Amino acid sequence: MPTNKNKSKLILVTGVTGHQGGAALRHLSERGFSCRALTRDPGSPKARRIVGSGTEVVRGDMEDPASLTRALDGVDGIYAVQTPYESGVEAEVRQGINVIDAAKRSRITHFVYSSVGAADRRTGIPHFESKYRIEEHLRGTGMRYTILRPVFFMENWLGMRTAIEGGALTLPLDPATRLQMVAVDDIGGMVAAAFEHPGKWQERAFEIAGDELSMMGLVQALSRAVGRDVEYRQAPWGDFEAQSSPEVATMYRWFQDVGYSADISAVRQEYPRLTSFDRWLNVNWRAATRTA
Repeated sequence: MPTNKNKSKLILVTGVTGHQGGAALRHLSERGFSCRALTRDPGSPKARRIVGSGTEVVRGDMEDPASLTRALDGVDGIYAVQTPYESGVEAEVRQGINVIDAAKRSRITHFVYSSVGAADRRTGIPHFESKYRIEEHLRGTGMRYTILRPVFFMENWLGMRTAIEGGALTLPLDPATRLQMVAVDDIGGMVAAAFEHPGKWQERAFEIAGDELSMMGLVQALSRAVGRDVEYRQAPWGDFEAQSSPEVATMYRWFQDVGYSADISAVRQEYPRLTSFDRWLNVNWRAATRTA
């Protein structure tokens, strides 16, 4: 149950119009925290929906340190996430450092950062390496921090929904290759847990995964959700690389050769509500189908 202690803490949440930030904001609000949402455009439809939920929304840009300092006025903690997909990994690193430095100046008591699984393992994947650079900057500030490292999002399969519902999942991975996944909602739940129990979570970097399946296991689960047989088709690597960006191809090569290694049983001990892939499909695949 939410506590009065949580209500006294004001948390600034970045990325609120995205999946991870939105999940963090939802769980923090459910746990009774006072929340302030940072967005570049408070007048956007997504931001207006946040306003409707009773959350304070402030204008801020991670490329504008002065706006970050204003947004952090009176804040106790911050949840930060950046994306490389708008302006590239160098912009992601710059924005991450800007947020960290603004939090340091504002004497924030707890900084929760969303990184990526295996960020510290020299994967050679640019948007993994960039997040580790941000992690290192955060560790060097002396602030109390928590770093969460989620693996492959279950939500990513929704981007392949048309093909999957057409009867096929096509990827270059060997059919026996196992892939760890996490529901974005669980990331939000663990963000709230980190703020609710800061002593337990300070100075931790924690990998988050909720399930692990082979490609054949994936299509079996998808077949149950879709209500028809879904075939796994292994695409030739050359074809996949020709159709994908070099970074995506590098990431899938890493999935094939190395892969994530989160301790799912340990994650479940920390967060018993952890979502299995079947459970995620039962809720999210059907919801996506209804709204399509």
